[in-house]
Amino acid sequence: MKIHIRGGRLIDPASGTDKCTDLFIAEGKIVGAGAGGKSAAPAGFKANTTLDATGCIVCPGLIDLSARLREPGFEYKATLESEMAAAAAGGVTRLACPPDTDPVLDEPGLVEMLTHRARLPEFAHVHPVGALTVQLAGKKLTEMAELSEAGCVAFGQANQAIVDTQVLLHAMNYAATFDFPVWLQAQDPFLSQQGVAHDGEIAARLGLIGIPVAAETIALATLLQLARETGVRLHVTRISSAAGIDMIVAARAAGIAVTCDTAVHYLHLCDHDIGFFNPHARLDPPLRSQRDRDALRQGLASGAITAVCSDHTPVDDDGKQKPFSEAEIGATGLELLLPLTLKWAQEMQVPLVTALARITSDPARIMGVNAGRLEVGLPADICVFDPAADFHVTRKNLKSQGKNTPFLGLELPGRVRYTLIDGHLAYDGTS
Repeated sequence: MKIHIRGGRLIDPASGTDKCTDLFIAEGKIVGAGAGGKSAAPAGFKANTTLDATGCIVCPGLIDLSARLREPGFEYKATLESEMAAAAAGGVTRLACPPDTDPVLDEPGLVEMLTHRARLPEFAHVHPVGALTVQLAGKKLTEMAELSEAGCVAFGQANQAIVDTQVLLHAMNYAATFDFPVWLQAQDPFLSQQGVAHDGEIAARLGLIGIPVAAETIALATLLQLARETGVRLHVTRISSAAGIDMIVAARAAGIAVTCDTAVHYLHLCDHDIGFFNPHARLDPPLRSQRDRDALRQGLASGAITAVCSDHTPVDDDGKQKPFSEAEIGATGLELLLPLTLKWAQEMQVPLVTALARITSDPARIMGVNAGRLEVGLPADICVFDPAADFHVTRKNLKSQGKNTPFLGLELPGRVRYTLIDGHLAYDGTS
């Protein structure tokens, strides 16, 4: 299949490219780029399909560092088919899948099964994050070398902490020996146990058990010191506080190899958005103070926060139709990653090339994959979106099986027109 993407504004954050040009695709790869339509096409190129990108942005396919697909084990909440459709509709062409499936991704066979199930042309590339410990129990290390050969790009614990710091030290030492990245959430299990909201005025007023910022900073201090000791490549997932950002900036200045991301909903929401016990706002970590939210917005703009993810966690209606403290944690996010990032960029007056870097080339670098760029010879993973069109967040418009999000009812900037995965037209928003 030969495809000609015509008349778009091409933005490639990795190279700093921002210009109006056409793209030419053949055999799943980018084979040429240039202005002037047919005159810029490679010799002998004859398109089977021409995609009109007039007025649109053409950028690398989005890369999501945390998206739960709910397979295996939780198919009643979402299926691989439904969430891959959501990914394509959101312009996401690659995603990392946390290991907290059922069974846990702690054996090579399970990883191979998941990646095999995802090998359809219209499906985004799935990059599993292997379990750091067996059953995520924090006691016995997994066979990381075998899991890496099976396709794992990193190793983590999802939201399960390793309480025994001796085990955590051994895990980091082993990972550092083979240069395996370790992705961990900074949250102390004792300070956060039974907590459901940020420990502050709102939680006190609503009578909710709070989780203090110290739950993040104390755990983060341990992770950073062990990273210094072992030299492991550490990635801190879903940072949520101003104090946490300051600690990571200081650690980098001290020579520790650490990156971090935050989830896109933390850029727009704070504990005030719990409102009258809104179960859609039940997230992990919890929505923190307005000051923390503002620090996250600024930290992402400055580069202190390396990337932004969707933290896509589809939850069925039964899981949310409960009192706040009993509601299931999570929200759908694959289809909202782009528009919420664009909204943040508009409000913070961040250049579009910088905003797109946080969801393309920067997460690609963290994941260690040769993607997130628009270069001749690379796979044609491409997102074409209309920045002037709005995306109305409704249950009907969401392709994910999980329809629960705190952003329901909002009009957000940016609508995906086309998504290409390995040169295959996986989503056509014009039809």
